[in-house]
Amino acid sequence: MLAAACVAALACGCSQVASTALNSEGVRLYQAGAYQQAAEKFQSAIANDPKSATSYYNLAASLHKSGKLTGQQADLLQAERLYNQCLEHDGNHTECYRGLAVLLVETGRTDAAFRLLEGWAARSPGIAEPRVELARLLEEQNNPQLASARLVEALAIDPNNSRALAALGRLREVEGDRAQALDNYRRSLAINRYQPQVSARVAALQAAGAGAPPAPILASTPDARTANQWQPAVRY
Repeated sequence: MLAAACVAALACGCSQVASTALNSEGVRLYQAGAYQQAAEKFQSAIANDPKSATSYYNLAASLHKSGKLTGQQADLLQAERLYNQCLEHDGNHTECYRGLAVLLVETGRTDAAFRLLEGWAARSPGIAEPRVELARLLEEQNNPQLASARLVEALAIDPNNSRALAALGRLREVEGDRAQALDNYRRSLAINRYQPQVSARVAALQAAGAGAPPAPILASTPDARTANQWQPAVRY
């Protein structure tokens, strides 16, 4: 029995390695604009590791992208189902929540997008990311004051959240408070220096006049990513 268990564990490990490799190849294809080919890799990744939330997310992102480009409603419906399946396997998958919220807004269900993210925030009071995603959605819906309040809540939970600091810096910059914006951007970069858009804003604000218009900091579209690791419940 012990030998059988070891063999099973080894097989499981091999499946996860294969799934990770397939996700990596799928991401490469996705970034090259080959969304259907990428989707095939992600489908194989799921077949190798049916519990990989990232594989479901990657396949959803690919179908979401191709559905928008081709106008195929079936792809968008499948993407929505896959986003929900991703969340069944990882209830705090930030990219998945973002992708699903974007899809809901794009298909005329902004209220459902808010319910989705507010439900996440209620279920996960100890993490900042739901508030950051709510702030992104609120800013896109032209409600910067409430977006700022959500970012303040996020930073109360996690003072070192680089995304919240960068997003708050952007809002401060839009408001004309360049000194506070620069401070927020610098703090964000001190935590995560691999943020070229934030670095660009710091450079612009430090330049004479600092008059360059602010650019978006938070990504608002889904994107495939490399893996880290059935009927879904609808959260909206």
